[in-house]
Amino acid sequence: MKPPLAVVPLALAAALALAACGGEADSAVEQGSGRPGEKPAYGDTFIESLTGNISGLIPNVLSDSASFEIGSMLYSGLITRDKDLNIIGELAESWTFSQDCLDLTFNLRRNVRWHDGRPFTAADVVFTYETMIHPKTPTAYREDFKAVAEVAAPDPYTLRVRYKQPYAKALQSWGLWMLPRHLLESYVREGRLREAPQNRSNPVGTGAYRFGEWKPGEKVVLVANPDYFEGRPHLGRVVYRIIPSQATIFLELKAKGVDAAGLTALQFKRQTEYPAFRKAYHKYEYPANAYTYLGFNLKDPRFADRRVRQAIAHAIDKRELIDGVLLGLGREATGPYKPGTWAHNPSVRTYPYDMAKARALLAAAGWTETNADGVLVRNGQPFTFELLTNQGNDERKKVAEIVQASLKELGIQVDIRVIEWASLLKEYIKKRRFEAIILGWGIGLDPDQYEIWHSSKTGPDELNHISYANPEVDALLEQGRTSCRQEERKKSYARFQEVLAEDQPYVFLYFRDALPVVSSRVRGIVPAPSGIRYNFNEWYVPTHLQRYTAG
Repeated sequence: MKPPLAVVPLALAAALALAACGGEADSAVEQGSGRPGEKPAYGDTFIESLTGNISGLIPNVLSDSASFEIGSMLYSGLITRDKDLNIIGELAESWTFSQDCLDLTFNLRRNVRWHDGRPFTAADVVFTYETMIHPKTPTAYREDFKAVAEVAAPDPYTLRVRYKQPYAKALQSWGLWMLPRHLLESYVREGRLREAPQNRSNPVGTGAYRFGEWKPGEKVVLVANPDYFEGRPHLGRVVYRIIPSQATIFLELKAKGVDAAGLTALQFKRQTEYPAFRKAYHKYEYPANAYTYLGFNLKDPRFADRRVRQAIAHAIDKRELIDGVLLGLGREATGPYKPGTWAHNPSVRTYPYDMAKARALLAAAGWTETNADGVLVRNGQPFTFELLTNQGNDERKKVAEIVQASLKELGIQVDIRVIEWASLLKEYIKKRRFEAIILGWGIGLDPDQYEIWHSSKTGPDELNHISYANPEVDALLEQGRTSCRQEERKKSYARFQEVLAEDQPYVFLYFRDALPVVSSRVRGIVPAPSGIRYNFNEWYVPTHLQRYTAG
């Protein structure tokens, strides 16, 4: 299951990872990958959990991870990634890319049909491109397609793309979900794609699963597509139960009410080490491509002062977060790139825990007096702010509480507010009705961060939620995506990280490990550099272990 290949929201439990699986996964490979001579069976229902409701069924115009996870089951892109993170064809069977990085030609599969039986052709790809660049399409992923000069379909199974200039993400951007022209063209033309019936109840894709039903706040049901171009998946149905609490999900796991979930560090290390759980589930551990951050609304005059953000960074002990919340299953973050990847710059400014330095920075910003409650005051206004995070994520709530305690010691009063995921996105993040947030981003395999940090991406449907604007960062992001040479891009992104480290628009907290757990009755799981979900369509349950007759 694939998110867009550049920037994705956090919380896909099986997010792409750049390092091979380790730890618990080593002992689970043999158990989860099938028995010698065992023939994969069809059928059974696989029950997953989502901590938040989905916001729709056309992921191209959405930005939450729950919708992406469902969308990745229903739709396909021209390309995807294999278990070793190499780009491979999905709807495209082959392609050629000119040496000057300007001309890209795809040869499409000829055996693909939409879920309603209509053939998938190059006209649908052209339509998807036109949808993404249409000014009335409410999408955060337009930039990849604005880089295109022209798209043409000389025949139903050939697509030719010409770029305005070399574009680093040219090939991988076509991993975006393809949309059916015959169903959505009028809605795109009228600027009503989110109002299309396919976004609420009847999505039609080319993916391995078809839509079954969606009961908001309760469940989403998908059924195996018997006409899937790579062969019908073995699991007959996938049911996503919406359970807005990690604690409740864990109770459901122990009661065998769900077959898979992402564990918290506490659950992984201390609450699952007993024989019955080990028998019922297999645990996996690998570094996830996701970081957690404390972000500020930079239109708030207090947070617009860089010294205040730097002071808050010095007041937070990241080691305490990693040891206390993650139980050591994570690494400190200094920016939006994971340590060990080619784009990561290990030499940027850091903010070690130092309350004296934090106080000095606040004093320099004019916060020198305190009231009777010990809260800093400037111009008669106490330094208090509301910190938002999403319901159902115990880890983020604990992080918020530690931040709250640390800033209280500094003289800043923090009030924590936990909000249901879909409501948080729609009513607060999208409308910029927040002072500070603890959230996270999943990062793709390309270091382009244009969508999150460029000053042009601050609109309500875009991803620069904190309204960050820095001309040098804009220029660096533009340079980084207009080259085909990794060394040239590396220079741009190294400086980009240096500027972010100085500005501290986020306090980058940590990269956590992915800690998925899957029912032991499921076979075909083979951990790889991309995690465990890359071959989900090959997972199966032996006939004698199947629990459900439907599907």
